[in-house]
Amino acid sequence: MSLSHAEIVADNREYTLASWTAQKAWNPVSMAKAEGIYYWDGDGRRYIDWASQLVNVNVGHGHPHVIKAIQDQVAQVAYAYPGIATEPRGRLGELLREITPDGLTKSFFTLGGSDAIENAMKMARLYTGRQKVLTRYRSYHGATFGAMTAGGDPRRLANEPGVPWIVRMHDPYPYRSPLYRNRTADEGDQALIDQIEETILFEGPENCAAILLEGYSGTSGIMQGGNVYWRGIQNLCDKYGILLIIDEVMSGFGRTGEWFGINHYPFVKPDLLVMAKGLTSGYVPMGAVAVRDKIAAYFEENTLWGGLTYSAHTLACAAAIANIEVYRNENLIANSREMGKVLRAGLLDLAEKHPCIGDIRGTGLHQVIELVKNRETREPMSGWNNPASEPMQKVAGSLRNGGLTTFVRFDWIFNAPPLVINREQIQEGLDIIDQALTLADPYCVE
Repeated sequence: MSLSHAEIVADNREYTLASWTAQKAWNPVSMAKAEGIYYWDGDGRRYIDWASQLVNVNVGHGHPHVIKAIQDQVAQVAYAYPGIATEPRGRLGELLREITPDGLTKSFFTLGGSDAIENAMKMARLYTGRQKVLTRYRSYHGATFGAMTAGGDPRRLANEPGVPWIVRMHDPYPYRSPLYRNRTADEGDQALIDQIEETILFEGPENCAAILLEGYSGTSGIMQGGNVYWRGIQNLCDKYGILLIIDEVMSGFGRTGEWFGINHYPFVKPDLLVMAKGLTSGYVPMGAVAVRDKIAAYFEENTLWGGLTYSAHTLACAAAIANIEVYRNENLIANSREMGKVLRAGLLDLAEKHPCIGDIRGTGLHQVIELVKNRETREPMSGWNNPASEPMQKVAGSLRNGGLTTFVRFDWIFNAPPLVINREQIQEGLDIIDQALTLADPYCVE
């Protein structure tokens, strides 16, 4: 007999620890069944998974092709240690060479995004012989020690001083950054690039191994530079011999309407590209680092000082292969692009109705609403690193009570449903958000 929602939550609270929260404050939804964009709690209540769990269940819940691939693989070879060659490992590497940006020829497999970031930074430092990695203040790259330091997300503060070789840069954030004040977006991007070059010179280019950037910004607020920004980053890497690490953990595998977020800027040439999340859609834990041919060649003669017991796990490889087949066979990249337009139009309609909406950003099925108290002054509804403001708590509670779960963080409501979503389901989600925003409107000052 299955457990009720209350029983599931009670057992989880009694016997397990939750992440990113004081345990007393943990009040989770339960999940007893899931299919497509929906899941059900232990009492049979249905929720729209508007954030694809952690922006990773891209192919939706319970996809039969992925499930069968895992079942078939576990019946044949469930596990091989990383020093053994297996058929799914080789096949997955071949597929990743096909779909990643040109020049990325080999992949190193990990358990998830955080350890993939750790290994990417390690490879960059080994290859260049340099120490420093430059990252953005508003970024998130994982929760392991080095990756947590690399991210600018305020959760890193609990980890400080962290590793000593991370250098932070400011962000392309036209809505709030002083660098963009009284400038066009392109002019602001160029001012930022000039500032980043100055940072490189202050740190010493000969000390800078890599610049680490999300291919398309994620939980830090979906703040994205344009062509001027990305062309400037590529030029700085070329000028000073700095490697470019692109973090596609969240923005990869169709999330933004392209295979990878960086594909929106085809002139950018990543040296290392980090993947996880949509690689397997969470069906089995996995991450990967794809490297440019010159880096692969370096490790032909030099030891790659890294390894994990479960690297290149056969079940994970099988799940990843099946996911890529689903993306291709069901045209999910194109669906993300087209449904992203539908989502965007619906969000813009909400902005016409609700004065609390200050900005809408993103592309594909990767968009965020930023709430404000005053559109003219852009006074935040909550503020950076303030998750407990009354209006945002009311919005989050209304969404959950309405049957929709997603990230509600600082001033932001994230919109990142599974790539299998259709028009009717998007409208269903927007209607719930519409109702929640009515609770934030009274906090606006005309």
